[in-house]
Order: sequence, then C-alpha cells, then structure tokens
Amino acid sequence: MATVLVVEDDEYVRSAMIQELGRRQHAVRSAGRALDALREITQNPPDAVILDLGLPDLDGSEALKMVRSVSSVPVIVATARDDEAEIVRLLEAGADDYLVKPFSGDHLNARLDAVLRRARAAGPPPVLRVGALSVDLNRREASLGGEPLSLTRREFDLLAYLAARADRVVPRKELLTEVWQQSYGDDQTIDVHLSWLRRKLGESASAPRYLHTVRGVGVMLITPS
Repeated sequence: MATVLVVEDDEYVRSAMIQELGRRQHAVRSAGRALDALREITQNPPDAVILDLGLPDLDGSEALKMVRSVSSVPVIVATARDDEAEIVRLLEAGADDYLVKPFSGDHLNARLDAVLRRARAAGPPPVLRVGALSVDLNRREASLGGEPLSLTRREFDLLAYLAARADRVVPRKELLTEVWQQSYGDDQTIDVHLSWLRRKLGESASAPRYLHTVRGVGVMLITPS
C-alpha cells in the first residue's frame, strides 16, 4: 500500500482514478489545481504523484518543474498529448513515467507499481555530511554542529547542490541551470543567496570556512581543515 496524490482537474477522471487506486488498497489524496498539489507535496509528502498536464491554474509541465524543485517523489505524468518529443521533454524534466489518456485501471496500477518498486529499491536519499555540516535531502533539513539551520527553499537547494559536489568548484552557469532552472541570468542572484547562506553558516566572504568563491570560475563548498 502506498500514499498516492492524484492531481487531476476533471472530476470524473479523478473520481475514477481514486476508486481504482483505492480498490488496490492505496491511500489516495487528490487535488484539482497545481498549487494545491504543491502544498500537499511539501506539507504531507506522498509516495507517488499522478500528474495531469491540463490543469486550470498552471500547465502540468511547469508544475512538474516546481515539484522537482522541492521533492524527489516519483511522478507519473497523465497526458492526452501523445507527441513523442513532448513526452521525451517531460521525462528529461523529471517525470518518472507517463500514461497517455485514455488508460485502463490495470495499466495505471502497473505503471504505479513499477515506479514504486524503483523508488523503494533506490532507498531514501542520503544525508550529506561536509565537516560539521549535515544536509538531509529527504527531510530537506540542514544543521551545523547539530544545530538546525533555518534556510529558505532556494538556500537549501543551493547548499544541497554544493554539498553533493563538495571540494570541487561548481561553475556559476551550472548553478543557474541546475539550482535556478535558468539557462541565463544575473550572477548577482547567486551572490545574494551565497551571502545569506554564509551568514547562516556563521562566516563571511572575507573569512570563508565552508563556502569559497573561485574568482571567474564558480563556487566551492569545502571540508574545513
């Protein structure tokens, strides 16, 4: 049994999926809007998400990007779009699988069982440790010397990305692409977030301990000596 969040604005389709998943003993929650779904995912994380693309408040592909910025939960995209290029783009954007509407209950459950098996085999995301710094990717929590750090979502994403690549320089362009999901942008955005993060780590740019800027190249999170 798993907890499944069904994100679908069509009441008939949503009801049918809830009934079918409930028949297989899954605990099912639902949302008809993307923002409601994001709130559910952050406040009460499910084991899997079935995400419709045609949502009234936000296109499902944009919703997928937002989900991936806050969670690694398995996502099955449910779409009436059968364009191969679109499906490839969604998988590259972070979808774990897709279903083309209309689909049967058996097909839905088979795909759901498959992504749940893969997620369980992979196990929970690791806790990253760099010196006295600890970053729990699953709980989205960080601590320094055992003391919790109060981080914004973006600060956590930046810290987690650097911690996963500790002791190597990460180019600024890579940070913009992977953390901010932007192909271009202003370096000042990175600098501002680094400044806030340094303050919470109890250091400064002039006296760095963990966060080091390599001029003209990028940023490096190092293990203090």
